[in-house]
Amino acid sequence: MSDLDTAARTIVRDSLGVSAGESLLVVCDPTTHELGIRLRDEGERAGADSVLALMTERETNGEDPAAPISAAMAAADVVLAPTARSISHSEARRRATEAGARIATLPGVTEEMLARVMSVDMDELERLTHAIAARLDAGSEARITCPNGSDLTLSLEGREGIPDDGRLTGPRAFGNLPPGEGFIAPLEDRAEGTLVVDGSIADIGLMDEPVELTIECGRLTSATGDAGGQLYEMLSAHGGENVAELGVGANDRAIITGNVLEDEKVLGTIHVAFGASAGFGGVVKVPVHIDCVILKPELTVDGEPLVSGGRLLV
Repeated sequence: MSDLDTAARTIVRDSLGVSAGESLLVVCDPTTHELGIRLRDEGERAGADSVLALMTERETNGEDPAAPISAAMAAADVVLAPTARSISHSEARRRATEAGARIATLPGVTEEMLARVMSVDMDELERLTHAIAARLDAGSEARITCPNGSDLTLSLEGREGIPDDGRLTGPRAFGNLPPGEGFIAPLEDRAEGTLVVDGSIADIGLMDEPVELTIECGRLTSATGDAGGQLYEMLSAHGGENVAELGVGANDRAIITGNVLEDEKVLGTIHVAFGASAGFGGVVKVPVHIDCVILKPELTVDGEPLVSGGRLLV
């Protein structure tokens, strides 16, 4: 069995717990068609009534699939979505979760990435992601600094930390795969300061030079450089300039590649996202969600270090 076959089996049988008699819907687009077939076939081997839905690639992260696929998602027991653009924060995904589906999204996934990153020690990953989520959950304020000049404060009051541990077997479970972060939706109107992004930005890729973001009253108000301009344009087109997420990477098999699905999981990195947050504890519903990865941050929660110089302190 190849590493990719092992990864597909782990996703279907262990992460999602697909069992005989369940309905499994695999949503893919032309970029992930072959992987979609592999996941559908693994679901069939697990005894599920497995269906593959091939859709047109979406234009932005957070955009809904076509209406027939959105309806099928809400009718399925389990949904797997390896797609070029993320549907993690789409209304279709949220409605399917509310209808009872267990869902894993795999936005921007490649076969090489999946085979490598899914080889992580899942028990240790579970420990780390739950420890991160617990720290975020108990905190009232996070502060991000870094050698490039970041100094951003985020309010966490009343929001729930969430572990992305790859265990999606419970009712209405939702996460993305490969797994490996703890995250939270900060209060949308209280983030203040500067964030310097030196890793990658979703839909843009690796940073040739750091991008400085200015955030006032929870909203992105300015951004430097060509990449910063692209980010602001993508967000403002949908009214998604608000801070949506603070996440901490925990997967020691993940590496920086320019693909945010993997970059945001790299052990000791953090990421801040803008746009949709309603799907994981926030209140903003927009068809865009864009993550920005910082490589060697200093992150404190209520003054206590959680990440320092690329080291996770849990």
